[in-house]
Amino acid sequence: MSTVLVDFAGGNLHSAQKAFERMAAEVGGGPVTVSADPDVVASADRLVLPGDGAFAACRSALDDCPGLPEALRQAVEVEGHPLLGICVGMQLLASVGYEYETAEGFGWIPGAIRRIAPSDPALKIPHMGWNDLVVERAHPVMEGVATGDHAYFVHSYQMEVERPADRLAHVDYGGPVTAIVAHDTVVGTQFHPEKSQATGLRLIANFLSWRP
Repeated sequence: MSTVLVDFAGGNLHSAQKAFERMAAEVGGGPVTVSADPDVVASADRLVLPGDGAFAACRSALDDCPGLPEALRQAVEVEGHPLLGICVGMQLLASVGYEYETAEGFGWIPGAIRRIAPSDPALKIPHMGWNDLVVERAHPVMEGVATGDHAYFVHSYQMEVERPADRLAHVDYGGPVTAIVAHDTVVGTQFHPEKSQATGLRLIANFLSWRP
């Protein structure tokens, strides 16, 4: 089994690569590579789509990589390969984003990306730092992850899902903020699992072992 971290200039992948390599070695998950080559992406057994920055800028950077969006759609929609989106990479799984401008997502998890609006005006945006997960639904990538486990967030926008069953976990930040989503072979985390210590490494290991 091979895993490819999709590199579309959407963020620094060094720490993510190291975390996935570490957990792949522990669970026998096979080689982990970083690539923007559509042929490499299309041939991978599982994919990781990281992203940092604004939704529209990340989508534009992805679209500027010839053949890459098509390779991702082929892998997910036709081949049914597992994909994990991280941070803005998770947001790109949604239908549309409204950060600064309107931009289309992949639509694999129907919903919209909107600015976080805490009920408490004292809570600052961006939502930054550690927060406790509230698990809503069971899923293979959530094995060993429980309510109260900590994850590391840095974001100003969140995914508002159309289907409640697609949200696996949230955190409380002046109201529920989506933390983990999943549908079919696609999973996403708003937090950075590679920076979330034991909780994040557990989720990475689960993803690498998952056979949907």
